[in-house]
Amino acid sequence: MSIDQLQLQPATQQQASVYLPYIQGTKRNFLPLAISLYQKGALEGQRKIEGSEHVPFVTSWNVATLPSDLTRCRIQFDGNADLSYELMMASFEFINFLIEVIDNYKRHRATDFSQAFYRKLLRIDD
Repeated sequence: MSIDQLQLQPATQQQASVYLPYIQGTKRNFLPLAISLYQKGALEGQRKIEGSEHVPFVTSWNVATLPSDLTRCRIQFDGNADLSYELMMASFEFINFLIEVIDNYKRHRATDFSQAFYRKLLRIDD
């Protein structure tokens, strides 16, 4: 589901407080919504491609209990199994990426991950 369809209810202060040490600055404003999105375990969006049509994607992940627990994220582009990718990271790191998704959505009305997420997904900086 896209962010519009999810009708996210912010996580409680108690739930958010567990992640506060891992989230810096103004990103903390989006933390309760990002936790709520994280708990949904899935998101649909469109990858913006300059000079071309946007590419739809579906991403899903397991929901971990603690910020340091690993989250396995799977993303598939354009409904094509050959365009499926998977990565693992600490849940607090993934929630940081979800904060960026929410921030991007509020600014541009587009559900998409950040450039940093895609660099990690494609292991460009490794």
